[in-house]
Amino acid sequence: MPAVDKLLLEEALQDSPQTRSLLSVFEEDAGTLTDYTNQLLQAMQRVYGAQNEMCLATQQLSKQLLAYEKQNFALGKGDEEVISTLHYFSKVVDELNVLHTELAKQLADTMVLPIIQFREKDLTEVSTLKDLFGLASNEHDLSMAKYSRLPKKKENEKVKTEIVKEVAAARRKQHLSSLQYYCALNALQYRKRVAMMEPMLGFTHGQINFFKKGAEMFSQSMDSFLASVADMVQSIQVELEAEAEKMQASQQELLSLEEAVYTPDFDVAAPQINRNLIQKAGYLNLRNKTGLVTTTWERLYFFTQGGNLMCQPRGAVAGGLIQDLDNCSVMAVDCEDRRYCFQITTPNGKAGIILQAESRKENEEWICAINNISRQIYLTDNPEAVAIKLNQTALQAVTPITSFAKKQESPCPSQNMKNSEVENDKIVPKAAGIPEAEQLIAPGTPIQFDIVLPATEFLDQNRGSRRINPFGETEDETFPETEDSLLQQMFIVRFLGSMAVKTDNTTEVIYEAMRQVLAARAIHNIFRMTESHLMVTSQALRLIDPQTQVTRANFELTSVTQFAAHQENKRLVGFVVRMPESTGGESLSTYVFESNSEGEKICYAINLGKEIIEVQKDPEALAQLMLSIPLTNDGKYVLLNDQPDDNDGSPSENRGAESEA
Repeated sequence: MPAVDKLLLEEALQDSPQTRSLLSVFEEDAGTLTDYTNQLLQAMQRVYGAQNEMCLATQQLSKQLLAYEKQNFALGKGDEEVISTLHYFSKVVDELNVLHTELAKQLADTMVLPIIQFREKDLTEVSTLKDLFGLASNEHDLSMAKYSRLPKKKENEKVKTEIVKEVAAARRKQHLSSLQYYCALNALQYRKRVAMMEPMLGFTHGQINFFKKGAEMFSQSMDSFLASVADMVQSIQVELEAEAEKMQASQQELLSLEEAVYTPDFDVAAPQINRNLIQKAGYLNLRNKTGLVTTTWERLYFFTQGGNLMCQPRGAVAGGLIQDLDNCSVMAVDCEDRRYCFQITTPNGKAGIILQAESRKENEEWICAINNISRQIYLTDNPEAVAIKLNQTALQAVTPITSFAKKQESPCPSQNMKNSEVENDKIVPKAAGIPEAEQLIAPGTPIQFDIVLPATEFLDQNRGSRRINPFGETEDETFPETEDSLLQQMFIVRFLGSMAVKTDNTTEVIYEAMRQVLAARAIHNIFRMTESHLMVTSQALRLIDPQTQVTRANFELTSVTQFAAHQENKRLVGFVVRMPESTGGESLSTYVFESNSEGEKICYAINLGKEIIEVQKDPEALAQLMLSIPLTNDGKYVLLNDQPDDNDGSPSENRGAESEA
């Protein structure tokens, strides 16, 4: 017999939309088979009861046998032999149409009874298991909804334990019911063939034995045909029994899985996370906004396909596009007191969708996979190897620290390096040859992400117990030069990171520092940044808290030896600072920022400040420099033909477009 279509029992636990879609095909086939069985049974009952209308009944039976080919079964693979056999039986029924008179007892035992047993036992069992599977699936969905609503903070461990046990029990129950349902549907593919042919064997044998003229009408070829059909039915029965034993053994093996398979977030303390994924699939909760302040969460099946994030609801044949992942960013977020949430942001900075994973392992693997896809690694010849190499290189090249003290304790690779060719008031042109990364930054140099102290901590360290002005005004007189400064340029920036460097004679050191800082933030899932106001004056660079107006950090302009904006991402800017150390030497550090405006504007302002420092020695040159800068109607200097920033045009950002004399 040809092979039959079967549901894979190994996919019962995953319960993916693909499996559900395939299951619907089997259910459609079972429904079609039920309808056909009822029609066939009606025809056989008519043969059994219509003694006076036997000719009409057998004619209807012949037509019904031919109708099997036109049923369009969803799973009709291997039915060709059944169809040809039924065609032959239809011809036999036509030949015996005038001879069938009274076969009540024999037809009842050999024709009507088997098909009734098939309908009442096999088809009813499939229908019952379908209802049980639906109930188990609903219970699992309800338990997962309760589990997803567990709060992240101040959790009640007892309630959490009960809900986790409830999820595991519901998942196990769904797994058991799905295995039983799948086995019944697989067995039905064999039983339907037996159920179609066995009644006809009984009917034919009854006709032969009943009529005296049967021996004259049927030849030896008919006997051999019936024998071959009986052998075929017997072989199907043997194959069914072997398949039943195999499915039973497989079912027992699948049910003997560890508890970790059913328990979500089983290894929350130290999960085994694969950070080299370039594709990912699984169920996630999608946040949908239903009103101004109301939201709903929907559990859907998500998977990546190339550079796209796809979503496929249950019962759908194929998935639909949710988000283009190329050049996007992803970060973990806090959302509605739910755990394991992350947000995907589009390349233009617009906030995208928010998703929730069911465990810490799934959450971090989804973030890593989306990060790898956003780099377009999947377009390479060997994306798996590229992902492994990039992550290993980044992990070896960066070691993030979040303490200013730790960085002070770590050795600075640039202590013994002095660049006599760099002047404090000049910009060193880029070298002809691009140096290697090891020549710019020592391998393993730590990266610091919180060098800028919070405003409250700065006040505590520098002001002691002095009263804080409630109107946000500062009493700090540490920087009185800002009132007399010829240049005051304000920019809104966010600090990304800083690290020690070996040299400051090329802008390539800034680009390399930008690359390592951004790679470290992506690998270690560090996405939060502190927003500050960068004040560029003719004496210093100051980082000011936008709420309290407290100075967070101050860099003398003469100590800034290099500055540059990123060549592709115009909003990234960095500068190199040369600082004296207690040992008598000097250290070089690169600071990387993200600005709301173009980084070239900041570089222009820094360059102008250094020029002012140079020409202050000569009053005539200073006056000539000031006259070269255009003025507005209110007497302010205009830099770079500045326009309002593209983001929101806020007044705080527009202040960076002008300087005062």
